[in-house]
Amino acid sequence: MARSRIVQYDRATGAEVSCNFAASGRFPAWERKEPMSSTPKAEPVPHAHTPAPAAVPGEIVLARYRLGQRLGAGGMGVVYLARDEHLEREVAVKRIAVEHDLDGRGEREAIAAARLSHPGIVALYESGRDDAALYLVSELVRGRTLAELERSGELSDRDVVRIGMTLCGALEHAHARGVIHRDVKPSNIICPDEPEGGGGVAKLTDFGIARMADSDVLTRTGDIIGTLAYMAPEQARGERLDGAADVYALGIVLYEALAGVNPVRAGNPAATARRVGMQLPALGRVRRDLPPPLCRALDAAVLPEPAERTSLPVLRAALSAAADHVSDVAGPIAGGGADLAVVSPRAPTAVTRRRAAPAPPAPPRHERRRARPVPAFVPAEASERAPLPGLVARLGAAVAAAALAAAALAWLGPEPPLQALVGACVAGAAVLLLPRLGWLLVAAALLGWLAVAAPGVALLVALSAAPVPVLLVRRGTAWSLPALAPLLGVAGLAGAWPSLAGQAARWPARAALGALGGWWLALAEALTSERLLAGPAPGVAPRDAWEGSTLDAAREALWPLLSAGALAFAVLWALAAMLLPLLVRGRSAALDLIGAAAWAATLGAATQALAEALLLDPPRGLVAGALGAGVIAVAARAVRGRA
Repeated sequence: MARSRIVQYDRATGAEVSCNFAASGRFPAWERKEPMSSTPKAEPVPHAHTPAPAAVPGEIVLARYRLGQRLGAGGMGVVYLARDEHLEREVAVKRIAVEHDLDGRGEREAIAAARLSHPGIVALYESGRDDAALYLVSELVRGRTLAELERSGELSDRDVVRIGMTLCGALEHAHARGVIHRDVKPSNIICPDEPEGGGGVAKLTDFGIARMADSDVLTRTGDIIGTLAYMAPEQARGERLDGAADVYALGIVLYEALAGVNPVRAGNPAATARRVGMQLPALGRVRRDLPPPLCRALDAAVLPEPAERTSLPVLRAALSAAADHVSDVAGPIAGGGADLAVVSPRAPTAVTRRRAAPAPPAPPRHERRRARPVPAFVPAEASERAPLPGLVARLGAAVAAAALAAAALAWLGPEPPLQALVGACVAGAAVLLLPRLGWLLVAAALLGWLAVAAPGVALLVALSAAPVPVLLVRRGTAWSLPALAPLLGVAGLAGAWPSLAGQAARWPARAALGALGGWWLALAEALTSERLLAGPAPGVAPRDAWEGSTLDAAREALWPLLSAGALAFAVLWALAAMLLPLLVRGRSAALDLIGAAAWAATLGAATQALAEALLLDPPRGLVAGALGAGVIAVAARAVRGRA
């Protein structure tokens, strides 16, 4: 089995902390190597480079660049302010000593940067080497890194969104030229003090571990280079990468800037490594004031599977649409105490809770910045789209209630007080205005009429309506949905109902809808004496024998129905609807097809076995219902997206 190694360093002690792990992504115990003492007893290494002398301010390198003050240092080299004596301009010179560039990372950075020319990428002017070091000469960007701005609390949500738009464009440019950065993180993003026009609010730098599409840059030892807290899962597994790895890293960067906490980073490298590849908590749970489309786009950017992540153009479009609907008030994000849930995709039912690292101590009063308030407004896009699902649900509930009222008036009683069309309009209007109260009023009116016209029928209708408000107490718009089960039975597709019930968001609602559909189907078979699934239970008398008496209905229809065990179908459908999302989860089309096929086949076999055990007729439309259930399950998940 292929194995890779991630190497991180303890900044406090200098110790090397490494982890060897298999391509499956499971991380065993980490190894720790303490730094060598000042007087190591080791054999001399043949062909080792003699340490090169450090650069001297005022020194001229590459025959034209005079080094000045030191600006900073990275993993391999030191960056100096320098002056180009030929063109008389200031530049930045990164000096990489030869003993620090044994794997050729400096050369790769030069090759990668030379391919790129974009306002969101630090431009490389020249590269060269001498006996002591390799030099990368780039434009001088006066500013601070995104990491520094986040720590000081000087960014607004709008700043973060615009930075994200620029970085999307920069990475699109790099990917189009065959360059994958592989180390997108806040410290590699420079925000100029004076942004240029045309998208210069941020600049991506440090292409030292970039991968070119036409070359292989895996190191000789198999070490995985990058930063764990921003590393895509496939990069941590040592797999060959594409642009999706940069999308993931950028998504983490923007998530952290908006939420105030990195959802992957933990207290030590080992704990962080265990979180790499886990499904992250939705950004909308941490920042409920952000536009929902923006949160969904960033959630899609950090999905564990590369093929499921959003693309850079889609992410940039979402950022652009949200730019005018987010706060422009600068201030820190109080993310230190955020309680985040991290869900492992390998164990969909296992949820672990973690507490983010404690917030840093408050700065002195004279240095405190105004905290960023939660915007009191509702973004225009959200306000336009949010009412739509509720309105559609109400319209659906009104139409279903109208259809039920019309069917009851036309079929259940001998002389209806209203014409079926008029009663349907009244019922639909009542449910549209007041979904739950209107439904209860319509049910009460129908029962009052049936109690006089057909008391036995009123008993069965009351027993069908009574459990609905109890089991679906907060879902008034779904109270008429169980009627679809007998309607599907008329078409010979009753077995497809558990698939429809399984589309509810929470398992109690799925179980309730599945059971209610089975219960309504059994009562409909008793009322009609028709075989909608397995037919009326043995001993159920025809409707003419008991519709005029409540007592007769209880003795000749209800009791045989209950004693025959016909409600077992309701229990089976409740279990099937409850378990469906665990098998059809939207991770991939192939897995969904396999899961839906297994689920539908099991449901059909269980239905057949149950009918035989209860001595009922063979289920009607067993194969068609199972096929319909599978198709509905796959199609619904494809439309709704990943669970």
